[in-house]
Amino acid sequence: MDYTSMYSATLFGLDYPTLWFLVVGGVFSGYAILDGFDLGAGSLHLFFKKEENRRIALNAVGPVWDGNEVWLVIGGGALFAGFPDLYATLFSGLYVPFMLFVALLIFRAVSIEFRSKEKMLWWRKLWDTTYMISSSGLSIALGAVLANVLEGMPINEAGDYVGNGWDFLSPYAIIIGLTTWALFMMHGAIYLALKTQGAMYEFVTLWVKRSIIFFILMFLIASGYTMLFVEHMVAPLKEHPVLLLLPLVALLSIANIPRLAEKRKFTLAFVFSALTVSMLFILVAIGLFPTFLASTIDPAYNITVYTSAASEKTLGIMLLMASIGAPLVGLYTFIVYRSFRGKVKLDEHSY
Repeated sequence: MDYTSMYSATLFGLDYPTLWFLVVGGVFSGYAILDGFDLGAGSLHLFFKKEENRRIALNAVGPVWDGNEVWLVIGGGALFAGFPDLYATLFSGLYVPFMLFVALLIFRAVSIEFRSKEKMLWWRKLWDTTYMISSSGLSIALGAVLANVLEGMPINEAGDYVGNGWDFLSPYAIIIGLTTWALFMMHGAIYLALKTQGAMYEFVTLWVKRSIIFFILMFLIASGYTMLFVEHMVAPLKEHPVLLLLPLVALLSIANIPRLAEKRKFTLAFVFSALTVSMLFILVAIGLFPTFLASTIDPAYNITVYTSAASEKTLGIMLLMASIGAPLVGLYTFIVYRSFRGKVKLDEHSY
């Protein structure tokens, strides 16, 4: 059946399900860029031994971390509104990692807010440890969820998940989870280099180099595994050689990061780190489309952009709302980052 014929309305030459697919991907890409450096900075937290350095690291993300999570809420809402069938299958199939993800989100928020409420050493060490574990766990959980989407899940003809709660722990999920952790750690280290000075700055630059090496190593492992064992993700590149320009751009972006970091041009390094995140999401979108969630039982049971999309009227209304809300969220994000630009300086209002 040609499901595209069900959607006659178009915008910019694209039908509504395709546009909504791009909206969801764009929002989650924005979340990964913004909250990614928060999670990366948190993953490095215990490596900062001095109390002052840990406070600086916390205050580097303090004004923006909760605003960055707004993008996650918007992404979840967009997925539910645009593709309710996919939302139902995905969240029921990955119930365990999603519940773990929510718990880690709570602990991370509590760690940031509670950490400096008391001066006892054991209190601060407790929340420092919780902050690092939750930040690292969130990064790995996000990667594991993405890996399951890329690799496919056991879905039957009715679109129901028929696996058990621990099927998500595949080798590919572990590899992509660690790759995401490494990417966010690199992204976060570069951000901290932008926000720190003095001895803290020198120490952070060391971790920028280490995290870049970690990410490049994991990226090579993840890319090799994908090409060998998740062949449907690279099939569009083989069918349309012009698309090979996109992984080339991604590779050049990654290659630019250590070059700029070596010259301590961390603003540009952060730009290319963000570009790398965006390019990886674009490659994911190309590899998936029009399939949203592949069935490992039978390709005929795949959940696609068209089979899982809401009605045309619903998508049209939601696109109108998104066209109004997205610029407002973008403006808010711009104002916040502009207001708190520059190096971190501790005062009586700091964490």
